[in-house]
This record gives sequence, structure tokens and C-alpha cells, in this order.
Amino acid sequence: MRSKSLFSVVFMLLVVSMLVVACQPAAPTTPEEPAAPAEPAAPAEPAEPAEPAAPAEPVEPSPDFEPMSLAAPDCDYGGLIKEIAALDEYTVQFSMCFPDPAFPSKAAFSAFSIQPKEWIEAAMESREILEKPVGTGPYVLDSWNRGDSIVFKKFADYWGDPGIVDTIVYRWSSEGAARLLELQSGTVDGIDNPSPDDFEVIKSDPNLVLYDREALNIFYVGFTNYFPPFDDVRVRKAVALGIDRNRIVDNFFPEGSIVASHFTPCAVPNGCVGEDWYDYDLQAAKDLLAEAGYPDGFDTKIFYRDVFRSYLPEPGLVATDIQAQLKDLGINAEVVVMESGAFLEEASAGRLDGIHLLGWNADYPHITNFLDYHFAKNNLQFGEPFPEIYETLEAASQIADPAEAESMYVDANNAIKELLPTIPIAHGGSGTAFKAEVAGAHASPLGNEYFAVVDPAGRDTFVWMQNAEPISLYCNDETDGESLRACEQVLESLLSFEVGGTTVKPGLATECEPNEDLTVWTCNLRQGVKFHDGSSLDANDVVMSWVVAWDASNPLHIGNTGAFEYFTYLWWDLLNAD
Repeated sequence: MRSKSLFSVVFMLLVVSMLVVACQPAAPTTPEEPAAPAEPAAPAEPAEPAEPAAPAEPVEPSPDFEPMSLAAPDCDYGGLIKEIAALDEYTVQFSMCFPDPAFPSKAAFSAFSIQPKEWIEAAMESREILEKPVGTGPYVLDSWNRGDSIVFKKFADYWGDPGIVDTIVYRWSSEGAARLLELQSGTVDGIDNPSPDDFEVIKSDPNLVLYDREALNIFYVGFTNYFPPFDDVRVRKAVALGIDRNRIVDNFFPEGSIVASHFTPCAVPNGCVGEDWYDYDLQAAKDLLAEAGYPDGFDTKIFYRDVFRSYLPEPGLVATDIQAQLKDLGINAEVVVMESGAFLEEASAGRLDGIHLLGWNADYPHITNFLDYHFAKNNLQFGEPFPEIYETLEAASQIADPAEAESMYVDANNAIKELLPTIPIAHGGSGTAFKAEVAGAHASPLGNEYFAVVDPAGRDTFVWMQNAEPISLYCNDETDGESLRACEQVLESLLSFEVGGTTVKPGLATECEPNEDLTVWTCNLRQGVKFHDGSSLDANDVVMSWVVAWDASNPLHIGNTGAFEYFTYLWWDLLNAD
């Protein structure tokens, strides 16, 4: 049952303002007409885990409990967080330098999941934590066979409703055709991101069901302004005018995908306020290049990773098409495909000396997830950040009422258009596909499908096939969707999202209550929650899980890359980063 606290009052208003509108992709042109199949039965809705009642008898506080805390000396370091403190064994308080109305949505995100303090201390330096997460989720990691599969087993002491199947198996393939073939042959029970050409094939098969995802994503072309000629805004604008975005969407995206008018999808409040993006104008693009001193064009590179995404279903084909379009401007672009982890690392560090193709799927349904992440003052992806953008975003993020913040987001969106760190291309339609017999199957607009609720016709194993292998399972320091979805079967955060939706609900905390001005959030933990190693959840586990990411001087601030990007961008800065 939901808390009737101030959290509920304030947060429900926030949630209502953040409700998204589904963007249902239509099927592409049907290939060869199959014989009319029998109509499959309507798939069962995913079962929402019941909210368990608190234990009848509270756990006795430990007399040895010594509350942990970490505070910034002041707010001059540039971050949003001022202090994280365990008030007692089951209460954690987050004090902010500025109001943070999006705190509940952020705290529900898997990048801020909780592991035992003792395990973090023991396993971080050895990097064992990267492949052996110890969480509180309904499943526990059994084995990870690199290059092949990950196996999860049901956790017998889970605090909530137990998983339905005993075993979950993750497999992967970058080829949409390979994923579909495995689904059709029955070797897997569900797949992520069917190829656009396969939508109609799936819909025509009585043994399969396609679940559409809301288009809460963006595919974009990015520049790194450290490198000439992209240090010249005229060159960036010329490329923006010289790419026919309609052509890309029409040729390579499923029907129902949308040419982006803004960086953020319009379903997100304030996502599409301000001026619409530039129309295609080849002659104006050539004129700008000549004005910038490149009448004959120049040589550059197009970097991408060959990973199928809801925001970019055909990365290789799109890269080649953009290469051809730039040729019309006199720009000779070499297409460079990179391994996914290396690409993300280089892009995040601002080391790609050409243009790059990337995108974003919402982690939580709020404009800060799109804009604050990409245009933060310490995000080097586009080179030198623009204060005209990030200063406006920092001010806007402190305002709970979208209507009150609208004018600031108008300014921010217009600054993105004028300064051109990136070109928004498309909001892509996508989905998941499952065997028709799988009960509880669903697609999440956040890409965090929750497999504890699926029932593959009574069998004790559910097999899922996604686009790529996870990079690591320490998701506090990861950004790729494949890693995050795997983590979410094992690890949990203070709050959570409803299955297949965007509404925030209790997680490891029964409630997180704000003070009047939203600068202090107090979270009350569930009692009696067990980690996979048998230890009990307490407030110090929460503080430790957050502090090793927040404090750059902490000897355990290691992670996988050590960047802790979500923490850096969504909470503005790391403590002791210098």
C-alpha cells in the first residue's frame, strides 16, 4: 500500500506531470503475404508484484550500529548533494544544496542500486564486484559465461513476491534476424528490439506477440568541439542543415517513429517547448561551409557502435547513409565502427575527433534525464560544455511545477538549437517480442523489463535474448541498457518503477519524504530485507553504495571506468573531483 505521507502528496503531483503518452509504432510494409493465421489469445498483462506489508514485528536495532555519513564542507564544489547520512539503522537522509523535485525518479533508477557495505569494501578493489553483484533482488547471479550467457537463479529469501521461474538465462546477438530466428524456433522465450522489417512477421505469427514500446528515446549525431572544424558553430550548423532526417527515418526506422523536433521526446513535459529543429536545406548548408572557410568540404570520420538500439535500429545502414549525405556537401567521412564499451568510453571522454552516432532511452520519465545528463557542465561528450545551456538547466531542475519551469526550458532548447552540440534525428519506435504462451510478458518504456513476473507456460526456465552482452554488472558505473536490464533482476534501489510503466513506487525504502522546499529527502528502509550473501540491509549499506560513487577521493571510487557518469551528471558533480 502506498504511503499517505508528504512524499505521496508532493510526488504524485510530480508523477502526474511526468506521465507519458504512448507512441505506438505501426507495422512496416508486409513482406510476402502469409496464410491467414489464427488470432492469438490476448496476452496476459504483466503481474504487478504485490506491495508486501512491513514485518509484523520490527527488527530489533543492533546495539553495535554506528551510523555513517558524508557531507560536503559547503556547496561551492558545484554538486547538488550536500550530505548523505544514516540517521539510524533504517533511516537515510539526503540533504541537497538546491531543491530536487526529481529525486524520487532518480532514486528509483538502477544506477543507484544498493549492495552490502562489507561486499563493496571487499570486492571493489579486486574488481570482483563487476561480475558478482550482491543485491536484494528476486534473482541471484549463478554464472556468467563471457561471450555466451548469464544465468540467474531465484533468491529464496527475497523480501517481496518471489520470481515465478526458477532460472532466468540471458543470451545476446547483435543481429535482429538471429534474435527473431531463435524466437521462432523456440530456443528463447523473448527478444528485445526486433528489426523494423520483422514487425509484421511477428504480428502475423500466431505463436508470437509483439509489444510496442513508448518512444521515450532520442537518436542524435554528436560533435566534439575540441576538434576542428567542429569547433566552428557554422560547420556544425552546415552539417545539421545538410542531413535529411526525414530520409533517415523513412528508410531505416519502423513506422511510428518520429523525426525529432527537439532533443527530448514531446511526451515528456517541456520536452518540445521552444523552436523546432532546422529543416533540410542543402544549399544553405553549402553556403555556411563556404563562409566558414570550407567551400570544398573536408575530411572527417563517423563513429558508431554496431549495437541494435530502440533509438537506432540499423546503425550500420544509418552511418552509411549519413556518409552519403555528407558527400553531397563535399565532406568525405570515413565510417568507423567500434566495440560498444570502447566507443562509450571514448565518446564520454570527448576523444572522438569526428562526428558520432549515439542515442538515449529514458531511465526515468523526466526532462532532466535527457537534458541534464547530456548537457551538464562536466559532460565532455560534446567537447567544451556550454554555460548558456547547463546554467539554465540547473536552474530549471529545481522547479517542481513544469508550467513554472517552461520558460527556462524554452531558453535551454533554443540554446541547443543555436549552439549545436548535437543534431537530434529521431525518436524511434521499438518493442519486445515473446512467445504467445508467455504470461506476464511486457515492454517497458524505460527498457527495464522485469522478468520475475513472467511465466513461460509453467516451465522453470525463462530465456531472454537481447542486443548485446552486458559490459559489467556493477551498474552504478554503467550506462548501457544491456547491463542495466541485467542488473535490475539482481539489484534494487531505494525506490522502483511499476512493471512496464513509469510510475515510481516503494522499493528498498517504504517511503522517501521531502521537506517543504524539497532540499531534504528522508527515506525509511524496509526492515528484514536480506542480501544474497545472507546479510541484512541497513542504512549504512545505502550510504556506502552512494558515497563510493559520489566521493572521488574515496579509495573505493573505482567502479568499471571510474567515471560514474550518472552520478556526475544527474547530481551535477562529484565531491572532491579535483
